[in-house]
Amino acid sequence: MTTDTRMEIPPQPGRLRACLAAAHARADGVPQWAWLAALAVPLTAVPSGVWRIASWFLDESTHDERGSLPAWLPGWSYMLLLSLVSELFAFTAVGLVTRWGEVFPRWVPFLRGRTVPTMAAVVPAAIGAVLVTVLWTGAFVAEAAGVTITGEPLSEDYPTRQGPWQAAALYVSYAPLLLWGPLLGAVTWAYWRRRR
Repeated sequence: MTTDTRMEIPPQPGRLRACLAAAHARADGVPQWAWLAALAVPLTAVPSGVWRIASWFLDESTHDERGSLPAWLPGWSYMLLLSLVSELFAFTAVGLVTRWGEVFPRWVPFLRGRTVPTMAAVVPAAIGAVLVTVLWTGAFVAEAAGVTITGEPLSEDYPTRQGPWQAAALYVSYAPLLLWGPLLGAVTWAYWRRRR
């Protein structure tokens, strides 16, 4: 009769928390203002995502609208996917102030442990900062002019035309997006300055 002498190692409490803390630890030399700005970038996209998803679920008149979506794709999935993708793009700003923005993480094949080339992070981040700034500034200017960003007149069911509460909810939800580009630009500049 043989006995199994192997002992099971109990899972370490807080291991995931420790991994997340290590992955998101502030990189050396990151100024406090850049750290706070980078953490604020993902927060700028949260209100619009919540508004987008909530408006679809709360306004039943939009459930049958398909737009240019494929027939097999539910309308709510577009709102959810758009919100998640926006949040993921916004979250990349955190990489500019953490270690994973300077050294490729272990899960990246072929590159794990190697130093991230400075310009490989700065160029996309700078382009993103400019594009997001132009997009959301243009959207707000167009909306103030009574047209969509493509130049078409706003529809009668547009939130700002439905009443003051709907307009206030729209502005409160989307106004933080005006900060996304400038905050990302400032964090990108701090990253470039620190790494050059």
